[in-house]
Formats: sequence, structure tokens, C-alpha cells
Amino acid sequence: MKSEQLAVPNYLARTYWWAYVHPRAVYLFERQWLVNLILWGNFARLREAALDALGQVLEGRTLQIACVYGDLTPRLSARLSPDARLDVVDVLPIQLQNLAAKMPVANAATLICGDSAALPCESAHYDRALLFFLLHEQPEEVRRRTLAEALRVVRPGGQVIIVDYHLPRAFHPLYLPMAAILGTLEPFALDLWRHEITFWLPADRPVAAMSRRTLFGGLYQIVTITVQ
Repeated sequence: MKSEQLAVPNYLARTYWWAYVHPRAVYLFERQWLVNLILWGNFARLREAALDALGQVLEGRTLQIACVYGDLTPRLSARLSPDARLDVVDVLPIQLQNLAAKMPVANAATLICGDSAALPCESAHYDRALLFFLLHEQPEEVRRRTLAEALRVVRPGGQVIIVDYHLPRAFHPLYLPMAAILGTLEPFALDLWRHEITFWLPADRPVAAMSRRTLFGGLYQIVTITVQ
């Protein structure tokens, strides 16, 4: 693990101390059944959709931006070719320590303490990057910088995969419950109901292509961006 203690961003310490920052939060939420419950039984489906968007066999360098509760990262590492590399960056050492305990020794990733809005990575260094339910947790300006950084560190022709919330279809039975839950516990999340991902993409980093599909009545989205 490449560990350099960073200040916890104010928005993260203030808004998400209960989910990511406090040791008791990690103890509570590192339970796959709970993550699955939070996603209305869709964790495995979203995990596999994200992995399939990355590819069945991953060559070269892959970057995961932010740790994820559950078994996403071990399964991601299992798709690496023998000489491929996986880096995972997170601003919270406690999250990196938690991930290290989950990773099989044979498929260990390089864990980097860094801010998604200012990645400690070279430009065009990676073949692909994954952001799994990260953007909805960030205020708008941080979200813009995170997307700009993801596009910066992925080589031309490489891909950035984003899995996150999306505005559900009209009359979705979970529309009102999710609006209440997100509005109460995750104050930045409803931004993704109001705007498409393109709204926060940097104007100075054009993309070669972008596709999006939704799952579970539109409540979740998978966006694939090909870097220009």
C-alpha cells in the first residue's frame, strides 16, 4: 500500500462520516448482504455489469477510483491477465486497509492513498478506470474534478466506466422512497436525477464516444466513456 496521510475532504467528513470514515462504519457496512439490501437486491447485477463493461480479461493497467464495500474489487482482480496491474486509489486509509484485508494475496492490487479530485497518477497511464457509486457522493465541483481526472489518467482509446444512480422511470414504485432516502442521507445524490453525466464532463477534454444504459427501471446507470 502506498500510504500518504491526506486530510479528509470536508464534505466527506461532514456528510459521510457514518458510512466511510469512522471505524464503526467500516465494521457495519462491510457486509455484502447489507450492500445488496441498500441497492434493492441489485449489487451482484451492478457488479457484473461493471466488470463486463471493463472486459472479460483485462490486459495492461486498470484503475479503480475509490474503494467499494463487498467483493467487487476481488472479482475485478480475478479478471486481470497474468502480467496486468490493478491500482485502487482512495482518500481514506481506513478504506484502503479494509480493502487490503479482502484481497487474495495472489491477486493483490496496489493501494494508493489519494484524492479522486487530484489523482496522484501520470496522465494517460491507464487503459481503463472504474468509478462505482462514487459520483453521487460528491458535491458538484468535486464531481467535475473527479471526472476530469479520470479522463486525464486514461490513455486515448481507453475507457472510463461509471456505475451510479439515475433518475428512475415515471411511476417507479421506489421513486418516492429513494427521493426521501437520498435527500436525507446523501444530499449530493439527487444531482444525478437532475442531470446526465455529460453535464459534469470537462469542456477541455472531449471524449471519443459515450454510451449509457439503465437498470432496475432506470434507477441505476452504467456509462462507458471512450477517451479521445
